[in-house]
Amino acid sequence: MAGIVIATLIVGVIGLLIGAALVAAGKKFYVEVDEREALVRECLPGNNCGGCGQAGCDAAAAAIVKGEAEVNVCPVCSQEAVEKISAIMGVDAAATVKKRAFVRCLGTCEKTSVKCNYVGIHDCRSAVLSGLSVWECDYGCLGFGSCVEACAFDALHVKEGAAVVDPEKCTGCGRCAAVCPKNLIELIRSDTKAAVACSSRARGPEVKKVCAAGCLGCKLCTKQCEAEAIQVEGNLAHIDYEKCVGCEKCMEKCPAKVIVRL
Repeated sequence: MAGIVIATLIVGVIGLLIGAALVAAGKKFYVEVDEREALVRECLPGNNCGGCGQAGCDAAAAAIVKGEAEVNVCPVCSQEAVEKISAIMGVDAAATVKKRAFVRCLGTCEKTSVKCNYVGIHDCRSAVLSGLSVWECDYGCLGFGSCVEACAFDALHVKEGAAVVDPEKCTGCGRCAAVCPKNLIELIRSDTKAAVACSSRARGPEVKKVCAAGCLGCKLCTKQCEAEAIQVEGNLAHIDYEKCVGCEKCMEKCPAKVIVRL
């Protein structure tokens, strides 16, 4: 009986010592958390997509409170959410310009053809590292879906061998653009009127041999644009989205039909 009492006392004393040590450690290493972090975090969407450049929504909230990030750093937040965050931080609300992803390629299975039979890891980055040119066009979408895997919003899908963006679901977080090894995905303003869906910088005759939906660099589009919003550089047309008025004259004259309405 005495042994049980002694054992109980020993366990109790050890428990008290451990408890005291934990209390002391808690006080010594206590990090004061700004209550604004929790309030800002409630305004963020919680997707942890990384589109803001932070390690997640918690990190983004901390960065905003510390002044290391703007109140509109989250590309997914609505204007209403930005205004709430601005009110918490006591600053003027910044206007949020929504963006969306755009795949600069129309090279579907019907438009181009397979150059080799790739049997490696079903991933665009792995295919590029293999050194093989899977499709006849070296500039086009590989269609293995690295961007699809990266998207947390189910906004991208591979259709007929090329990635396609669902503008209704896209939040403009930029994760798809970051993982595309061909740099085919561009983040554009959601109010953009038209864009060139091609990335090939090959000369016109070479493009025609490998893809029926490639920019020929013919400059017919530039001659039609009264706003001077489209230029051809390096055999590839590109639209200045700030100047574009959406007249669609370039679309009508483009022989390859690679200028698309958004």
